Amino acid sequence: MILECDELWSFVGKRLNKQWIWLAMDRLTRRIVGVHVGDRTERSAQALWDSIPAQYQTSAPVYTDFWSAYARIIPAHRHYPSAKSQGETNHIERFNGTLRQRISRLVRKSLAFSKNQENHLGALWHFIHHYNETMCA
Repeated sequence: MILECDELWSFVGKRLNKQWIWLAMDRLTRRIVGVHVGDRTERSAQALWDSIPAQYQTSAPVYTDFWSAYARIIPAHRHYPSAKSQGETNHIERFNGTLRQRISRLVRKSLAFSKNQENHLGALWHFIHHYNETMCA
């Protein structure tokens, strides 16, 4: 088990209402094992960590970018911050691109943005469940 964690921004209603999508992916199976949607604070990093199953929390090495919130939440002996050029977060970064390609409301310059939080979360959860069931089977 190896985890890759990352976050990407989106918005609901207007660009000023930023929503950060925090994700954790099992590198070997490519399954999304943790998700949180919120702001870009330590509190949201903690919520992502809390959404990850206990077996990953206790034993998996975790690769992230250098966002400081990760270092404060993930136990130091298993946290490996990594630059994109090192390739340790390639899979989660590719998944972020897939999200933006397949969920039109996540495209940065689009008229198809989410008008309310419930629809935003529904589209995201629907895609992640479908991805885990079909792409990772």
